[in-house]
This record gives sequence, structure tokens and C-alpha cells, in this order.
Amino acid sequence: MDSQTLYSATVQHYLGPIRRYLDDSTVTEVMINSAEEIYIEQHGRLSRTDARFADHEAFEAAINNVLQFTGRSLSDDYPLIDSRLPDGSRIHVAKAPCARFGTTMTIRKFSRQMLDIDWLIELGTLTEQADEYLKIAVAAERNLLVAGGTSSGKTSLLNALSSYIQDDQRIVVIEDSSELQLQQDHVISLETRPPDRYGRGAVSIRDLFRSSLRLRPDRIIIGEVRGGEALDMIQAMTSGHGGSMGTLHANNPADALNRLETMAMMSQVELPLHALRGQIASAIDIVVQMSRQIGGRRLVTQITEIGPLGEDGHHQLQDLFVMRSPEDVTEDKSMQLHWSGQRSTLAGMLHGSARAMSGELTAPLFAVESNPGET
Repeated sequence: MDSQTLYSATVQHYLGPIRRYLDDSTVTEVMINSAEEIYIEQHGRLSRTDARFADHEAFEAAINNVLQFTGRSLSDDYPLIDSRLPDGSRIHVAKAPCARFGTTMTIRKFSRQMLDIDWLIELGTLTEQADEYLKIAVAAERNLLVAGGTSSGKTSLLNALSSYIQDDQRIVVIEDSSELQLQQDHVISLETRPPDRYGRGAVSIRDLFRSSLRLRPDRIIIGEVRGGEALDMIQAMTSGHGGSMGTLHANNPADALNRLETMAMMSQVELPLHALRGQIASAIDIVVQMSRQIGGRRLVTQITEIGPLGEDGHHQLQDLFVMRSPEDVTEDKSMQLHWSGQRSTLAGMLHGSARAMSGELTAPLFAVESNPGET
């Protein structure tokens, strides 16, 4: 028995009280508030279970065993810890004093079923027309951000979009805790490392980003942009690394750009705001907005192209796809993503291209003259 198989079996033993939820494909998240209080998310809804650990010591023993997989431990030095299970499920542990009522652990389960674009379309996450547009954008090496709230489906969409990257390209993936499952052969995966108990040996997202530029990437993908590495990403996107992608937390495309500005300022590099905004406008081509609806349904609710800065120094955004209100859409009165009637800025680059003009679904977006009444 190899070490990974042995470790997986040990983890299964220690997590025995919640094993049935880890094995249940309909459960997406397991939240252990304490040894006696365990919740799950299933079909988009939270519910309390009757599962429990024998006592607090058994719960902490399980956590320590789980953390060993990534070389971490439940020590007083680090009250907040990110880790993962052998199957790729993401773990976050918080302990006192940060967790006021005692140690808590949340497991975001790794999906064993890769959700490809066709499956996302079948689920209603996006439409065929939006899919065709994104396929062209990825192939044309546009820089793309997937924005959304927690558990809105950002990672699943990014995984699915990766299938549109050409097979002959080298991709470098940078993450805090490895989650992305890119569907390409030539992928280099980099992961951060926390400092040891003496504060040594830490490897941050920014460190990995600088390293990635020396690995001859065709595309760089950041699992989540959350700090000063935003400036490194922006500069890389404007210096020859087209087709890069990332995710970040934001409620809409405008907020995504504002957050990117704020995070870039965390880099401690002094840069005038106008210059920073100009770089962001040059770097980011498209923002895809994900939202989690009441009941747990995850949808693409907006696809927006980013133009050059306006004369007032602010970002210019053009919505290509928007979620229409029920009274404006089909007979079943369900929310659906619709083309806004605006022509894509890609039209100039792809005009006459067989890829862009071959289908009826995307032809209106790339036509020389758009017809707002045509959907």
C-alpha cells in the first residue's frame, strides 16, 4: 500500500462520524462548528445533522490528522489554517482565540464529476450563445476574470472554460490550496506554503507569481486574487501573457474592477490611481459574473467587456449578456441570460473569421452592425 493510499484510509478513519456525508455526492460542504454541532449543504440548502464526534479531543485529533497531509498542524502559532484532503477537498480550520466558541472546521468537497460546459448549459448556468462567445474569447487569448460570491460556482466555471485553451499551450496555475482541475495536459500547478513556527519558509501567491514568469508560461491562471499579487497579475497581463484568467470575490463587474484596484494598492508599490486604472483597463478584457440564487442554483448573471478609460478617468463597461427579469423573458417566467444587443469589441479582431461567423448564435455579437432587436 503506497503512502497516499494509507493516508487516505487513516483520514477516513478519523473522519468516521462525517464519512457518509463525504461519500455523498449530493453534499457539497460539511461544516463542523464543534464536536456536537455539524451542518451540511445539500442541494443548495443548509441542514443540521445528527452526526457528532465522541468528544472535543476526538475532533481535534481528526483535524490534526487531516492537516498532516499538507504538513500543517493545529498549533497555537496558527489559529487560521487552510489545507486539503487527499481527494482535493478544501479545508479551513479556525481555532481560539479567533474562533470564540472553540475550534471549527469547514470542508468544501472536491467534485469527482468534472462539470464541463455542456453540463453547465444543461443545468442552466449559462446559455449556448454565451458559451460560444466565451469559447471565442478564450481562443482569442482575452484576459478574463470570473467574479462572484462565496460558493457561487467561480471555480467550476473556470475549470470548464479551461477546456477551450489550445492543447499546445503551457499553463501555470497558482493557488493557495489546490482546487482547480484544468482539462489540459501541459499544466504546472503551484501552491503557497505557510511559514514554520519560527516564521521562516513562507511562500506567498506573490512569490509564486514571480516564479511563474520564469517558467515560460503561455497562460497564467490564479485560483483566487485576494491581495497584492493583483498588481503582479495586471502587469503580467499587459506584458505578453494574454489569455490569463483568475477569480475574485465581487458582486458585479464594476465592483470587481474596484476590488482589483484596492488589492493592487496592497502591493506597497506607489502608483498613481489613474495609472493603475489605465493598467487594469488594458489588462482585463472580460468579467464573467457568477451568482448563487435562492435555493442554491448557480448562474452566470452578467458578461461584461472592459473598454479603455473614459475621458473622466473611470472604467467603461459594456454588458454583452445580462440576466433579464421574469416579466421580460420566456413563457416559463424563469431568469435567463440574454444578449444585450451590443456588439462585442472582439468583432474588429475576428471580423471575417470562420470561427466567429460560422454559427447563428454568435454572428450578431460580431456583426459589423448589431441589431438590438435580434436575440
